[in-house]
Amino acid sequence: MSESEDGPERKLPGKERLAPALPKRFYSEVSVGEGPDGFQILLDGRPVRTPRKLLLTVPTRALADAIAEEWAAQTERIDPSSMPLSKLAITAIDAVAGAVSEVAHDIVRFAGSDLLCYRAEAPAGLAELQGKTWDPVLSWIEAETGARFLLAEGVMPVTQNRYALERVGDLVAPYNAMQLSALHVMTTLTGSAFLALAVAKAELSAEEAWAAAHVDEDWQIARWGVDVEAAERRRRRHAEMQAAARFLKLLEAR
Repeated sequence: MSESEDGPERKLPGKERLAPALPKRFYSEVSVGEGPDGFQILLDGRPVRTPRKLLLTVPTRALADAIAEEWAAQTERIDPSSMPLSKLAITAIDAVAGAVSEVAHDIVRFAGSDLLCYRAEAPAGLAELQGKTWDPVLSWIEAETGARFLLAEGVMPVTQNRYALERVGDLVAPYNAMQLSALHVMTTLTGSAFLALAVAKAELSAEEAWAAAHVDEDWQIARWGVDVEAAERRRRRHAEMQAAARFLKLLEAR
């Protein structure tokens, strides 16, 4: 809401700003075609293009089929919010492909202040639950990297050593633009590069990682109840997490 000299701007009934209308479905048939660079999504035989006018091409038939299902499921209008796999693929093609190093670096940056390294000072029950849930993942990432990560209590920041972060970078380096798109989404949703990498390497399921990322929040909910708006936001983010994990699996399918 904007402010004016006379105070906050008031919304008049019937004058609220309307969300842009969703585009009408303009195609009848959805199919998958194979080209030299992978599998394309075809609408009435014509390849789908991204907002940057690049072909929507993915490396596996399994992922292409799943994306085609999203397009086929659209009814009178096309709702991008119901097409998370398409969104991830388009993001990878239009944005991540030209910035692989930057996206990988951002994931490593999360590791520098990873959720799993910040522990509660109190109450004792929460601190114990964090340790029970997070310590196995931390032990795994330390075994994978050959590095140790420092823990902090409370909100005081801790600086991880360069060697440890470089080893996380080594884990992230093999991922291509498509994989990085999903890995980055899971990292930002959980606040943990460690949890995202554990899902990517099948050490944890997406549901296990999601639960681990919400230990603190679930502790508070158990004591104070559910906030309706927060619960709806969490539901949407959970769906994004599931889609990102599925996207990774479909990239591996042949």
